[in-house]
Amino acid sequence: MGLVSAKDMLIKARNEGYAVGQFNINNLEWTKAILLASEKAQSPVILGVSEGAAKYMTGFDTVVGMVEGMMKNLNITVPVALHLDHGSFDGAKACIEAGFSSVMFDGSHFDIEENVKLTKEIIKYANERGISVEAEVGSIGGEEDGVIGQGEVADVNECKMIADLGVDMLAAGIGNIHGKYPANWTGLRLDVLADIQDATGKMPLVLHGGTGIPTAMVQEAITLGVSKINVNTELQLVFAEATRKYFEAKKDLEGKGFDPRKIIKPGFDAVVAAVLEKMEIFGSVNKA
Repeated sequence: MGLVSAKDMLIKARNEGYAVGQFNINNLEWTKAILLASEKAQSPVILGVSEGAAKYMTGFDTVVGMVEGMMKNLNITVPVALHLDHGSFDGAKACIEAGFSSVMFDGSHFDIEENVKLTKEIIKYANERGISVEAEVGSIGGEEDGVIGQGEVADVNECKMIADLGVDMLAAGIGNIHGKYPANWTGLRLDVLADIQDATGKMPLVLHGGTGIPTAMVQEAITLGVSKINVNTELQLVFAEATRKYFEAKKDLEGKGFDPRKIIKPGFDAVVAAVLEKMEIFGSVNKA
């Protein structure tokens, strides 16, 4: 199976009351770990790629080639979407041309009129090529690969305006942030999420900043229309912790412990375990 649009997998998730995880990739090991976890769980998956991560991996064409080649060589049978995360207008178009199957255009930092105008253009460009589109209203707090949001609660009427354009999924700020949540974080605005669901109907909603949100709150958000949940920071944290322990135990000094494949293995295994845990929480296991 090749790359697929995220549209159908999210409609299914919305109708059946679970969420599909978007797990951001940073390199070959990250991609391999997420794909193998998805196949083991028999879960659909969305591979998220920020423009910064794509640049690190040398460009959108490299990312597409790596993912498609890996899916073939690993015999991945579950639905996989390759999705641009927090994309610019030009970045979204470039990803579509490179072979991504889904894109996010983040116009939340524009006024609503400009956001509507540019989102409409991306929708038209993507729809002609069978690519799914995510849009955002109300910036998500924190920083994601250089994209900084102050964090705000989205306006429900603006959410409806963007949803009515024909996007396939909508991200709305409801008090969520990228990165680690501070100790004084007061939680998701589930009341606002409920209002957004009422205004947008069966539109699959997206929860960014999925790391650190209590499980019960995540699962309640799913009942209120969240069908896609983004996870990035948590995978980075477990990878870093496992890798740190490898060096603290001086495993690199034992035999050929300096082999980069051996150094990366504990972090790789930690990423696989974290993805499997999230898929259980999101309810997407055996939903492929």
